[in-house]
Amino acid sequence: MRYFNVSDFDCQETGNNDMCQDFLDKLDALRHNTGFPFVITSGYRDPSHSIESRKSKPGTHSQGIAADIRIRNGAEGYKLASEAFKAGFTGIGIAKTFIHVDTRKTTPVIWIY
Repeated sequence: MRYFNVSDFDCQETGNNDMCQDFLDKLDALRHNTGFPFVITSGYRDPSHSIESRKSKPGTHSQGIAADIRIRNGAEGYKLASEAFKAGFTGIGIAKTFIHVDTRKTTPVIWIY
């Protein structure tokens, strides 16, 4: 990867990391296309992670196909979301301080936190 280290995606509670290489390559291209650096606030989440363990089935973070990216302002969020759509990310969640992107295989979705 050009912009990230695999360890940037380690589970914050267990240190485990089972990220999908295709997802990481897509995210690296997204970083390139935005033209600005961004910080991954959540990558892989082990199924035992406190968020994932409450779900009925593992989410996209546990599948290694999702990341949350910190944004500093609305312009950055707009650019990131726009480029994520263009790049073919199929799950995009928008919050005030971060944007979630994933490559789910189900119906593409967008949501607001």
